[in-house]
Amino acid sequence: MDIRQLKHLDALAKEANFTKAAQRLNMAQPALSQSIKRLEISLGVTLVNRTSSSSQRGKQISLTAEGKALHQHAILIIKQLKQAEAHIKSMANLTKGEVRIGVPGMLGSFYLPSRLMAFRHQYPDLKLSLFEGGTRDSLKMLAREEVDIAIITANDLSPEFDSHLLLSEQMVVAMAYEHPLADNVSIRLEQFFEHELVMFKPGYFHREWMLSQAKALSLTANIAFETNLINLIKQVVSQGYAITSVLEMAISDKDEILAKPFEPAVYLDLHIAWKKQRPISQADRAFVEFLMKNR
Repeated sequence: MDIRQLKHLDALAKEANFTKAAQRLNMAQPALSQSIKRLEISLGVTLVNRTSSSSQRGKQISLTAEGKALHQHAILIIKQLKQAEAHIKSMANLTKGEVRIGVPGMLGSFYLPSRLMAFRHQYPDLKLSLFEGGTRDSLKMLAREEVDIAIITANDLSPEFDSHLLLSEQMVVAMAYEHPLADNVSIRLEQFFEHELVMFKPGYFHREWMLSQAKALSLTANIAFETNLINLIKQVVSQGYAITSVLEMAISDKDEILAKPFEPAVYLDLHIAWKKQRPISQADRAFVEFLMKNR
């Protein structure tokens, strides 16, 4: 039994006549009769009462009880098939679909908002679902296919992913204007670790990077505060309670925070990635291409 046979049965049920049903289907009447016969043989039942009655429309046939039961299923299947075809076509035409993307918190707050609004303006029928967290969270969600694409660090790339380099952003030391390091043009890591720090909680690249640098220098990171709330981190820094390291994009003039580069300078490469073995949708591809054009 296939969809064509169900469409044949549907046409026959509606026309109650083999000739008219064949015309409706744009096929030869003998071919329709053979199709219905093969369907009956495959199911082991009789679907059509072939003892015809006459009416103004000509010789009329009717469905058996089994034929009527199958026809009810056929109506639903044909309807669902049409809906599926319309859905896929709309997705291909970018008039329907969803972009599920995992993003690091800082990019979600400072890099993506204007780009998301511009993308939404260009593709108003697409749904955007953002999942913010640490880079490790984004990586796990991508691996579990809870998101279709994710922004991850270069260190997180593996052979299972396809990716594009989205941006390379400088990591800076954020401090209050009155901090002892405020007069320095740049900050060495040894100087950085001499002061109390406010850090993201485990799962964030910045924390892992800072701790790995401290370990490499045989130093201890003096973590005074832990939070994933970037605005709280800024408040702690601006009031002089601690310093931290963030992407340069996270600091603006209104924050009343100084941003000093490391010495030597440190840059973080961020890639937009997706799983090779799970082809991304047209909506996801449109989003990736849009971001790459609007970096």
